[in-house]
Order: sequence, then C-alpha cells, then structure tokens
Amino acid sequence: MNVPIYQKIALDIARRIVNQEFAVGQKISGRTLLASQYAVSPETIRKALFLLKDANIVSVSQGKEMQITSSEQAFLFLTHQQEKASAYSLKQDLELLLREKDDIDLRFRKITTEIIHYSDRLKNITPYNPMELEISNPSARIGKSLRELDFRNQTGCLIIAIRRQTKIYIAPDPDEILQAFDRLVLLGTPEAMQKAKAFI
Repeated sequence: MNVPIYQKIALDIARRIVNQEFAVGQKISGRTLLASQYAVSPETIRKALFLLKDANIVSVSQGKEMQITSSEQAFLFLTHQQEKASAYSLKQDLELLLREKDDIDLRFRKITTEIIHYSDRLKNITPYNPMELEISNPSARIGKSLRELDFRNQTGCLIIAIRRQTKIYIAPDPDEILQAFDRLVLLGTPEAMQKAKAFI
C-alpha cells in the first residue's frame, strides 16, 4: 500500500501523542519545527496537520501553532489506519489467490485437453480404451508407491496418468505415493481392468 509521506508523518505524530512524547495541551510551533524534524517541506507538514486536525487530535492556530487536544482520538486514528492497511492487505491477498486460481484452472483445462488427445491417440493405436479408477478411502494401497505395489505386474494395467485434485501427473514416477481419492488413468485389457479394480 503506497502511503503518502504526509500521511506517514501524521501517523508518526499520532504515535508520539499516544506514547506521551507529546502531551495533551502541549503547543508545538507547527510547520517550521516539524518540517525540520521530518526533513520535509512546510507544505507537507500542513497536509499532515490537516489530517490530524480533521481527526480532532490537534488544533491549529492562525499563527500556525499546533496544540495537542486528544490522545484518545490519536489512538483511534492509529487503529483506523491499521484496520485500513489490514483490509488492503487482505484485498491484495484475495486478488493474488484469484489470479492463482485462474492460472490453475487454465492449466487444468490445458492438461485435461492433452489427456483427451493422448487418450484418443491411444484408442487409434491400441485395442484398449483408457479407464479411470478412483482409490477410495480406506484402501490398503494408500500410502504406497507404484514401485512398491508393482502395479503393472500385479494387474497387467499401465498407469498413464494420476489425477489428484487439480493436478494431473502424466507418466507418473514409479516412486509416486498413492493418496486417497487419486484417480488412476489406466490402459489395459478388460480382464486387466477387472484385476486393477480388485487390486485397488
């Protein structure tokens, strides 16, 4: 969140009031003194004082002298600004999550399309149709790797992909650990598919 310098100065003065560095009733020689303390122009200090005056924290005389009027209002001003910053941060986080979700959705559609094309090619070159098989919970196969299960030899089916929530693992690694509700994309004869169902 890009906070203007005059607003940062107003926040700092409010903190100094809350911390009793500036006491209620104390008069401060406004623009000139504060401008030298914060190394900014008198105009920037004027804007900061306007914020504090508007929040009923200080009063400003015609002679440009500032008087502290309320530490309670200074505390409320700080709290309000912190809440605004938190809300802005949450908004930024939400926008980031939405962008990430859009990216995931796009990748999912792309990978799904590739799987469909891949499956269509397999249909044309083999007599077998790919089938999806979900690993229900509970299953004795959960938590075990494809290598450990020796899936190909045990069932006669080839695992060409694993669908896990929004992710798809094509030609999964033999050390991939199976999880509950994984969907295995299998290739094999009808007899092998029945063996795979029983095996899972």
